[in-house]
Amino acid sequence: MSAQARIIKKYPNRRLYDTETSSYITLADVKKLVLENIEFKVEDAKTKDDLTRSILLQIILEEESAGEPMFSSDSLSQIIRFYGNAMQGMMGSYLEKNIQTFMQIQQKLQDQSRQVYGQNPMLNSETWNEFVKMQGPAMQGLMSRYLEQSARTFLDMQNQLSAQTRNLWGNFPFAGFPGAAGTDAETKKDGGEDPKS
Repeated sequence: MSAQARIIKKYPNRRLYDTETSSYITLADVKKLVLENIEFKVEDAKTKDDLTRSILLQIILEEESAGEPMFSSDSLSQIIRFYGNAMQGMMGSYLEKNIQTFMQIQQKLQDQSRQVYGQNPMLNSETWNEFVKMQGPAMQGLMSRYLEQSARTFLDMQNQLSAQTRNLWGNFPFAGFPGAAGTDAETKKDGGEDPKS
């Protein structure tokens, strides 16, 4: 976050105050700042704690509650399962990179449409949305292939980490750990006595 970020103060009465315009604003106004790529920071008026993430989450919650949601119950459940999981940090980074890639794909499509139609003022966001809808099946196929490949990569990475962990900890005599040194099976194979007999 740059030093030039716009400061929005949140007061105990839940009101948001934009220090640049010296006026109270709503979540809809904050959403507009996001859509206009204006950098801002929401901070507690008393403690100066950074509340930007919680405000952004509130906007997402409102968007998910109205209209067509972006996240299914299943995908939200999967995300929740990663909290507290050893892979939590990696999952956050993975989702962030996927969103960046999706934005790059969107930008390329917009650039391609400009090459065809030029800087046509008729190509406003509404026209662009119609264009995307017409290209829906092709785009869905493209995104499905990308997401499948991305998911496979993530699972491969998770499997590699699991294998490396087993190899690393397998050399220590932890009872019940798969591949642990000195297990009953290895003892029998080496001609040692079965401790149970």
